Amino acid sequence: GVRSVRLRLSISSTPANLIRLWSRVNFEYNRQRRQAALVAVQYLKEKQRVVAEREWVAATAAAMHTAGVAPARIYAELTTDRINRRFIERSLYGGRATSPRVGASYPDFDTYRVQATDGLGESGMVWTRVAAVEPVESFEGEVYDFTVAHPDHNFVANGFVVSNCGVRLLGTYLEQEEIAPYLQDLTAALYRACPSGVGGKGRVRVSGRELDELVVEGARWALKRGLARPEDVAHTEEEGCLPGADPSKVSPRAKERGRPQVGSLGAGNHFLEIDVVEEIYDPEVADAFGLRENQVVVQIHCGSRGYGHQICDDYVKSLQGAVRKYGLSLPDRELVCAPIDSPEGRAYYGAMACAVNYAFVNRQVLAMGVREAFEQVLAGKVADFDLYQVYDVAHNIAKFEMHEVEGKQMRLCVHRKGATRAFGPGRPEVPEAYREVGQPVLVPGSMGTASYVLVGTQKALDLSWGSTCHGAGRVMSRHKARKKIWGADLRQELEAQGIVVRAGSMKGLAEEAPAAYKDVSRVVEVVHGAGLARKVARLRPLAVIKG
Repeated sequence: GVRSVRLRLSISSTPANLIRLWSRVNFEYNRQRRQAALVAVQYLKEKQRVVAEREWVAATAAAMHTAGVAPARIYAELTTDRINRRFIERSLYGGRATSPRVGASYPDFDTYRVQATDGLGESGMVWTRVAAVEPVESFEGEVYDFTVAHPDHNFVANGFVVSNCGVRLLGTYLEQEEIAPYLQDLTAALYRACPSGVGGKGRVRVSGRELDELVVEGARWALKRGLARPEDVAHTEEEGCLPGADPSKVSPRAKERGRPQVGSLGAGNHFLEIDVVEEIYDPEVADAFGLRENQVVVQIHCGSRGYGHQICDDYVKSLQGAVRKYGLSLPDRELVCAPIDSPEGRAYYGAMACAVNYAFVNRQVLAMGVREAFEQVLAGKVADFDLYQVYDVAHNIAKFEMHEVEGKQMRLCVHRKGATRAFGPGRPEVPEAYREVGQPVLVPGSMGTASYVLVGTQKALDLSWGSTCHGAGRVMSRHKARKKIWGADLRQELEAQGIVVRAGSMKGLAEEAPAAYKDVSRVVEVVHGAGLARKVARLRPLAVIKG
């Protein structure tokens, strides 16, 4: 007979070999398989990074334990969303004969594929996060410069802008001593009632049609659904609704991101605080605002979440063409703009107004969550646990206002980026209850520092279109703050000052450390001295909730 020969090709299934196979050979004859293989390469690389991180944590935990570091501190410093306390305990006391696995919480490939390719189709590309942005020293190689004007530019820094990031101040009828025994429970209840963190889901679920109604109606949408009180709406800038919102100018991706996040804090510098009024500077105005010494108040600082961020991302890209089309000259290559009456300008304004109104509703829904938490913890323990709204003011917004220019009233589009409206007495836009004294101006401090309530002035209208500061700017990048500051140490420092802290992560806590910001008290003194706003009250934090 004829001898036959059969060859069997065996391919190692180790992650390293599969990465080499699919990234170098792949399935060029089949587009679907090629796309799946490219995604699988990234999936395996991510798994390798997670395993390496867990190996590092296991070794670091053991080294810290050998050095005499208390287990509680080891858990606080090394626990992350991918590494739980049980893993660290086993590393300390159980020993490890083999390399750690990724953990049960790590998504399977099908789940990862859906999440990582959202909106990318069968391109083979996946979404991922920028690991770090660091200065490079003594670099002599070539760099391909992706500028905003370059057609290949597609990077927008996280947090570039979120329309109507702003602050809401709620007053109570309580004094500090009344809530002191319940402060821990109250903070925990607020943490549950007000979802936070990157991508955090909100308190209210809405359909696509309801979202479009929400962003057109603003605070009135919440009022009709029992999520607001009439006085809440009256004590909100623009009564919680900026005219001109046009949902047709908002991308499907922005709507997709915004639908699940109504009523959520988010992350970054956004927060919820329980404060006490520590000092009153202007008793008459403070009385008009409903503020008094030793009073407990609550601040809510957040914006339009992923909805507003996506709108910005979309229009930064589309307006690059408008800059060239209209021959505009800008002082910074990372700026874009369009004439306000151009098709591009009108489209952006319609989308931005949607984000503004989304943010007003977002803070309104959170305010109702705060009221529910106070009732849950304090009912039957204090005489009156209710909260009333002092004011809600935007920090990032552009809108049309009437101002005097060379002796004549003119309709201007005033763009406040990192600034707060500060209208003085008599302006019709100021709520009737405050019209004789001027508009409340809310200036939050950094975490653990004082915040301020100011009042708008006529001088601000004369000098700065009725605008003033919105807080204390950063002096340290988030990356640098994480390198210099341990979140667990910061939490201990704040709690040693009597400030209760709840945070989604220790890294996020470190990013917002007081040392990362300017001194807000000095900023306020400059504003007060210049007459752009006057000091009314200083607030001291009792509890802080961060995303």
